[in-house]
Amino acid sequence: MYFEKCGKNNTEKTISAAKKRAEELNIKEVVIASTTGESAYKALEIFKDISLTVVTYHCGFKKPFESVMKKEAKEDLIKKGACVVSATHALSGVERSMFKKFSGAYPVLIMADTLRLFGHGTKVAVEVAIMAADAGTLSGKDIISIGGTGKGADTALVLKPAGQSDIFDMKIREIICKPANF
Repeated sequence: MYFEKCGKNNTEKTISAAKKRAEELNIKEVVIASTTGESAYKALEIFKDISLTVVTYHCGFKKPFESVMKKEAKEDLIKKGACVVSATHALSGVERSMFKKFSGAYPVLIMADTLRLFGHGTKVAVEVAIMAADAGTLSGKDIISIGGTGKGADTALVLKPAGQSDIFDMKIREIICKPANF
């Protein structure tokens, strides 16, 4: 499925398409990127009986020593059955800091930009799958991973997850949906 535009307006369609594909493939694990918890709450409504990992920004991403997702939202999502991971971006992390200070080309940033050729949501879906794997919330079986462009969700992938140490073992098996124009 391809969306005419990217962004938040595709969130419900993205999550619904991901749910349908998870059922067809008997996939029991879903990872979703969520900054504030809004997309995560929609995923909780749709994904029942499926393990949901919500991945959000690391503390200090926007402002030093402050979390972007409010503590109350994180606690509520956990109470409702989601696993919430706050982690450093797998496809930038320390390299972003080095780029800002020294400029130049860095392998992980090149990898991130290459994934953005498919749209920002594709990069995010791959990245949050890595972050969830590194946090130990995944079994290693195929998952659905959901990302977005800006706010909301607009991209869903079926993939075999891998952590940062084994990134090239990851396999993007299917693109369920993504924006055609980005």
